[in-house]
Amino acid sequence: MLDEIIDSSQKAMELEDKHGAHNYHPLPVVLKKGKGVFVWDVEGKTYFDFLSAYSAVNQGHCHPRIISALQKQAEELTLTSRAFYNDTLGSYEKFITEYFGYDKVLPINTGVEAVETALKLCRKWGYEKKGIPANQATIIMVEGNFHGRTLGVISGSTDPDSTTGFGPFLPGLKVIPYNDVSALANALKEPNIAGFMVEPIQGEAGVFVPDEAYLKTCFDMCKEANVLFIADEVQTGIARTGKMLCTDYAEIKPDIVILGKALSGGVFPVSAVLADDEIMLCIKPGEHGSTYGGNPLANIVAMEALKVVKDEGLVDNAYFLGKYLRQELRKIDSPLIKLVRGKGLLNAIVINSESEKTAWNICLKLRDNGLLAKPTHSYIIRLAPPLVITKKQIDECIAIIKKTILEYAE
Repeated sequence: MLDEIIDSSQKAMELEDKHGAHNYHPLPVVLKKGKGVFVWDVEGKTYFDFLSAYSAVNQGHCHPRIISALQKQAEELTLTSRAFYNDTLGSYEKFITEYFGYDKVLPINTGVEAVETALKLCRKWGYEKKGIPANQATIIMVEGNFHGRTLGVISGSTDPDSTTGFGPFLPGLKVIPYNDVSALANALKEPNIAGFMVEPIQGEAGVFVPDEAYLKTCFDMCKEANVLFIADEVQTGIARTGKMLCTDYAEIKPDIVILGKALSGGVFPVSAVLADDEIMLCIKPGEHGSTYGGNPLANIVAMEALKVVKDEGLVDNAYFLGKYLRQELRKIDSPLIKLVRGKGLLNAIVINSESEKTAWNICLKLRDNGLLAKPTHSYIIRLAPPLVITKKQIDECIAIIKKTILEYAE
């Protein structure tokens, strides 16, 4: 029970403003309950969730199977640290490596921790396997990326909101344009390149989908240059884009895959780095770890969350309903819509407006009409519902979006 009863949205927002750090700018709605594709605010109003906690709740809010697994394990054992073995970790490691087709997994907690882990792993491989001289390894990243906000990760960011006032930054990261194979070709000519890290679709950049051949071409170029291809699938993975991994569209197997968010169905912080033995075994005992990484609660929750994805056919649901959603949104006849883009159920409307407030204000109107979405980069509205959504519910949401866009006035 809360020490202070929250009986109004205004009160909840005032408490956050007074006692919490001001590092977020949330849409003004205070949520209290979630089930499937729906969330409810403090006053009891129902909304379609079209953000899905940035793709963390692909399986829907409070999925009964995942919650049941969480509750059962929470009564048994929650944490041992990796100082000891526990009876769930080996089973989870076998399950997830077979699920995605890799030799090894390094379990961790959050998406950005997994990204940092992949960067360390790539460097270690570069020194031990490729023979790069000590402290000279370079990892290539791309403009517009969003891999998180730790100091190491923002060292490769081009977003001034993430970087301004936080330097000096981590050396050894080279940033090139996204969706530009010639830029990668030139970068790979430099000595001491250990890896290339990329999001298959740039979610935070506004669901920026690269050219169809981009990922496969980059992968082939990395193979030829003996450079690791690292896919950050924290947002795009686990069925979100209509494939289990977004890189499946390119029919490639990344050297390192980074997973998070929906790996737990949104009920517990769980992330993972997957790689084969030649890469993963470069890290030895004592060289990397986490107190909570691989904890029993996380292991059980992640296995159940991944089972739900397959058992409920969420890959196909995301593929077909995503295609239908884009088709119907593109029919909306409004000068406000510049472009609709995406894959699966990771989509965005690019707003045609000179005002930086238009996308935000449209999201406020969507909220008023019963649908929650969030703008990114001031002129793009991301649309990413839980993957358990039905065709009937998609039609209801399309009607809400159409009504909101057509009735909108500055």
